[in-house]
Amino acid sequence: MIGTTRYPHVFAPLDLGFTRLKNRILMGSMHTGLEEAEQGFERMAAYFAERARGGVGMIITGGIAPNAEGGVGSKLSTPEEAAQHRLITQAVHAADPDVRICMQILHSGPLSRSPQCVAPSAIKSRIGAHTPRELDEPGIEKQIADFVQCARMAKLAGYDGVEIIGSAGYLISTFLVRKTNLRTDQWGGSWENRMRFAVEVVRQVREAVGPDFIMIFRISAMDMLDGGLAWDEVVSLGKAIEPHVNIMSTHFCWHEAPVPTIATMVPRAAFAQVTGRLRKELKVPMITSNRINMPQVAEDVLARGDADLVSMARPMLADADLVIKALQGREDEINTCIGCNQACLDHTFGGRQQVSCLVNPRACNETLLKYEPAGAARRIAVVGAGPAGLAYATVAAQRGHRITLFDAGAEIGGQFNLAKRIPGKEEFYETLRYYRRMIDVLGIELRLNTHIDAQTLSTMGFDEVVVATGIEPRRPSLPGIDHAKVVLYIDAILGRKPIGKRVAIMGAGGIGFDVAELVSHEGVSGATDVEVFAREWGIDFVNHPRGGVTGVTPHVAAADRTIYLMQRKADPLGKSLGRTTGWTHRMTLARRGVQMINGVEYLKIDNQGLHARVNGEPRLFEVDTVIVCAGQEPARGLFDALQAAGVKSSLIGGAFEAAELDAKRAINQASRLAAVA
Repeated sequence: MIGTTRYPHVFAPLDLGFTRLKNRILMGSMHTGLEEAEQGFERMAAYFAERARGGVGMIITGGIAPNAEGGVGSKLSTPEEAAQHRLITQAVHAADPDVRICMQILHSGPLSRSPQCVAPSAIKSRIGAHTPRELDEPGIEKQIADFVQCARMAKLAGYDGVEIIGSAGYLISTFLVRKTNLRTDQWGGSWENRMRFAVEVVRQVREAVGPDFIMIFRISAMDMLDGGLAWDEVVSLGKAIEPHVNIMSTHFCWHEAPVPTIATMVPRAAFAQVTGRLRKELKVPMITSNRINMPQVAEDVLARGDADLVSMARPMLADADLVIKALQGREDEINTCIGCNQACLDHTFGGRQQVSCLVNPRACNETLLKYEPAGAARRIAVVGAGPAGLAYATVAAQRGHRITLFDAGAEIGGQFNLAKRIPGKEEFYETLRYYRRMIDVLGIELRLNTHIDAQTLSTMGFDEVVVATGIEPRRPSLPGIDHAKVVLYIDAILGRKPIGKRVAIMGAGGIGFDVAELVSHEGVSGATDVEVFAREWGIDFVNHPRGGVTGVTPHVAAADRTIYLMQRKADPLGKSLGRTTGWTHRMTLARRGVQMINGVEYLKIDNQGLHARVNGEPRLFEVDTVIVCAGQEPARGLFDALQAAGVKSSLIGGAFEAAELDAKRAINQASRLAAVA
């Protein structure tokens, strides 16, 4: 079979006795918001079916609650609800009969959105909306019975199995941990009592669904929680549960744990070693996950013996055909997940937007955003090879249009060429690799190092010109703004101007934080990426103390500069950053000694430094470099000239709106425009 030589472990089937998985890559669970959307089950059917056709061995759905108090927005407890889910299972099995689909049963416990939420003890989660009601013993028995009923209905709906999540700060995990289980009855106190709820749920579900139904338990292998599970507790829980399940899946944090596990700053497959350690203790196949985003990473994990299966959730948003591309030797055509979380987990935990993907806006929109063949091929010029221009060009070319892509620079990428230089954002190289390959595959004519004007374009016979010329950094009106110590953020990131030892950064939006990350990294080094990551976040992979964390202040090498990150607003710095990653950036910079200052009124820049008022009080920042991150303006001069010349033209990306650099918005806008071109 094509691909099995290069990825022999990935493409080896897994025999579960009564059924077989066709390969070792599965689509991991991710709540999409479609569960509660209008026509949501029809849309989920298309979403999952597309991934089934893309080659995965197994799919695990987003979490479905067993009852109303489970509170994830969608529940399954009745035959009528099961009938809705049958749309999904039938679509997946029709797409590929060899693909298995399992439904995740998720009772969110104290993290429930419902004010009727429940838990073993009435302890509010740091990130929960409500204080949970403490369950009495009949209430506990009801919750177990609801898990059982949910599993029965999943089987009725045509699922091949269920995954029961026992981690992340959801209901089952709160029974396990002493700090959230203060009970003194048979469900609390000793470890044997605290794990009773998890074991009973799994045991009773297995009795209800029978032996020929896949059962997966997601175990909190390293919960990153001070006072979390000790290693011997993890092992004993696994051994108590494994007689009842076919597969064990490892999870690596509670949602409230102050350790990043899935952000792009996390090294690839950093946590797979924990799965490998637990795999030596158990007999059932093990799934690992977290920051495994390319076939070779999965192959390496499996070859090391760290797991039997690899779960990819966000990578399947980014590219539904990831597995089949690997099978066919087309890895360079994979649209790689960059771990940004901006359109997926930020939307999930923000609770306001449906999930999609920054690099693939079709994700979860398969029935709404279609890249169908164009009725008539047209010649289209795209000016600007940044994120918006690249997205438009590739989608339009995929639909059959003849595209010429112009850019004044020597390489494609636009603002992505800045992002990829920021420590922790190296995955942007993958996006640029993908687009560069698709330019060749789709026959797009690429003209780099080309300054093109409206007059020239008007004579070249294009049916339309799409302007994606991006932005120009805003230079604020301020005395001394032209001083030699002033550096625009583009020059700072590209290294075109020297940066001194005392630095003031004007502007604390996403760009300001990126610049602070970059200039605070100089002088910081370590043995390996994983070792540095573990040290900076207080993780002990070697000794695995309780919760997997050391319990002491993480060691972060201080920046070899004095850095002030400042903003005009009185709000806390970083408030506008992503919900799931912003806190990591704020914490990292604070640990490096970056001073974050709000309420700043900039007065002037001179040989002494930056003069300002901070909350009304005069202050001199004696710095030798002032990096300006004060926003940007749309670079729309070409568009205006085309409009004046009567040339049919459209405006997209930063040239359309440049309030803040936003690749998510730019790629989405460009893709949607190209879909109807």
